[in-house]
Amino acid sequence: LALDNPSQVGSVSVTVKVLDVNDNAPEFARFYEAFVCENAKAGQLIQTVSAIDRDDPQEGQHFYYSLAPEAANNPNFTLRDNQGN
Repeated sequence: LALDNPSQVGSVSVTVKVLDVNDNAPEFARFYEAFVCENAKAGQLIQTVSAIDRDDPQEGQHFYYSLAPEAANNPNFTLRDNQGN
């Protein structure tokens, strides 16, 4: 296990910018922390995130996720919108 050997553990910070147009900004439904094993395959699902908005209208809210422009060309990260929140 990599956790048993600190020399095999790495980390990366991911910044999420939230754009908002009303009183309460959207926020993640909970705190997320993802771990990726060295033998993860390309295209393998690593983390699913969900957001909530306290200004949620009666008909529901749909959030759109995208990578920041500076990360859009990074082949190590991809993002797929599953049409949920």
